[in-house]
Amino acid sequence: MQLAKVVGNIVATQKLEELNGHKLLLISPFEPKDGSYSQTKVAVDTVGAGNGETVLIVSGSSARNQFSNGAPIDLAIVGIVDEIEMSR
Repeated sequence: MQLAKVVGNIVATQKLEELNGHKLLLISPFEPKDGSYSQTKVAVDTVGAGNGETVLIVSGSSARNQFSNGAPIDLAIVGIVDEIEMSR
C-alpha cells in the first residue's frame, strides 16, 4: 500500500464493461523519502474518494484482486485517509 493524493478525475464515456460503476481518478503517489508527490497516475476508485483527499492505493495483483470480474486493473484506491500521525 502507498499514500497518494487525488488530484483530478477522468470522464470516460466508453470503457470496459467491467469498469462500469467505478470512477477513474488521477492520483499523485506520495514519496516519503523527501515528502514530495510523484508523477500523476490513473487509479480505479473502489471507496468513493474525492478530489484533494489523501488515499491508500494498491497496485498490480493487489489492485486486480479488488475486482472479481477479471478487469485489467493496475492501480486501485482502497482507503480514504482521515489522519496521518508520525512519530520522530
